[in-house]
Amino acid sequence: MAGSRPGIREGLVHGWPAVHLTSDLLEVTVLPGKGADIYALTDLGSGIDPLFKAPWGLQPPGSPPRDGSEGAAFLENYEGGWQELFPNTNDPASYRGISLPFHGEVATLPWSWSVATDDFGETAVRFTVECRLTPFRLERTMRLPHGERRLVIDEQVTNLSGDPVHFTWGHHCVLGPPLVAEGAELRVPCRTVITGAEPWEDTFRLVPGQRSNWPMALHRDVGLADLSRIPGPETGSHDDVFLTDLDGGWAELANPALGLGFRLDWDPAVFRWVISWQPFGGAHAMPLRGAYGLGVEPWTSGGNLEAAMAGGEAVALPGHGRLETTVSATITGG
Repeated sequence: MAGSRPGIREGLVHGWPAVHLTSDLLEVTVLPGKGADIYALTDLGSGIDPLFKAPWGLQPPGSPPRDGSEGAAFLENYEGGWQELFPNTNDPASYRGISLPFHGEVATLPWSWSVATDDFGETAVRFTVECRLTPFRLERTMRLPHGERRLVIDEQVTNLSGDPVHFTWGHHCVLGPPLVAEGAELRVPCRTVITGAEPWEDTFRLVPGQRSNWPMALHRDVGLADLSRIPGPETGSHDDVFLTDLDGGWAELANPALGLGFRLDWDPAVFRWVISWQPFGGAHAMPLRGAYGLGVEPWTSGGNLEAAMAGGEAVALPGHGRLETTVSATITGG
C-alpha cells in the first residue's frame, strides 16, 4: 500500500459510497451516507488499520437490522470503526419532550461532503450534517497533513435556533486486532476508574459499581486487574469502563510486538471522560456477539443527556452559538 498517491477519490465499500483521503503516509476511508463513519485509517507503511472491524462485517444499504439491536438504529448495522455520538451519548434520553435515540442522531444520518484542500501540503474534506430532532449543525473537517501519520479533525457545532440548547457529545473510536492484542498497553492520564452499576452481560470481569484509582480495578474473581494491560480474547470478558479526572487530553494504545501504536489527542475542557468499551472475547449477546476490541472514546460526560443535565455536565450553546474543537489521531511508534 506504500506509494499510494495523495489525494481524494470516491468508491464503494460493501455498497456504501465512500470517500478516501490519502496522504503519503495514511489513507482514511469515510462513509458519508452512514453517519460519516470513519471506516478505516490505514498506515500505508505497515498496511495496518488500527480500527476495529466487526467479525460480522458491514452490511449493504437496506439490509435488515441485526438481531438484538432492538430498535437502536446505531446497532442495526454497526460495523466497528469510529463514529460521532451527538447530541446524545449512551442510553436514549428525553430532552424538552423530544426522545433522543441511543448514541444520538448523527451516526445514523447521511452527511454531505465537499473538498476543502487537495494540494501538495494537505488533503482535507469537510463533512456536514444537520440534526432532525434538535437544532444543531455539526461540521467536521478532516485533514491529512502530508509527511505525517496524523489525522486532524476540526469540528464545529452550531446552534441554529435562537434559544439555548444542550447536548452531550462523544467520539466512538474502537480499536481492534492486530493492534489490540495481549501485551498491548493502554496509556491514559486519568486518575479515576468507574464501572457501571449494571454490566452488559454475565461475562463481566470487573466488579460493577466501583470507583478505583487508575490503572487498577477490582476484579470479580482475582483481586485486582491492571486496566493498562490488554488481555487476549481467551479472557472471555465484556465490560464498560468509565475513566475520568483527566490530567490531559490524550490516550494511546501501544503494541510493542508490532512496534506500532495509536494515539488520540483532544481538548480535555470539552471531552472530560474516556469511555472504554472492553469486549475481550466475552461478548456473547447479540448484536455484538464475537467482538474483540477496545474503545478509546472521548466523551463530554459519562452518561446520556438526561444524566448530564442532572449532573451539570451537559454542554449548553446559546442561541446561534458555536463551539469549535479539534481531535487528532496519530499512528505512533508503539
